[in-house]
Amino acid sequence: QVQLVESGGGWVQPRGSLRLSCAASGFTFRRYGMNWYRQAPGKERELVAQISSTGGYTNYADSVKGRFTISRDNAKNTVHLQMNSLTPDDPSVSYCNASASWGQATQVTVSA
Repeated sequence: QVQLVESGGGWVQPRGSLRLSCAASGFTFRRYGMNWYRQAPGKERELVAQISSTGGYTNYADSVKGRFTISRDNAKNTVHLQMNSLTPDDPSVSYCNASASWGQATQVTVSA
């Protein structure tokens, strides 16, 4: 049974940082590209960052380029999203995704 469990969300002040983690189980993690999505209130879910199965390729939404970094540890079956310089436009529910599987989400709140 595939499981993706996110953690690391919370509240941060503008210009602050958070690191999201996603622990994967139930599938051969090292064979799959991983993604982080987010969904802000009243908006559609958007792809924020992607990483290939080996970690050699990454891709980011224009809105987060230069501020967010996706990484993975295939030995620990985890994927991370380091979010720096957070702004009031970044609050959202963030999801870890692998193929057709989704995590339960973690909340990111940015406010003074």
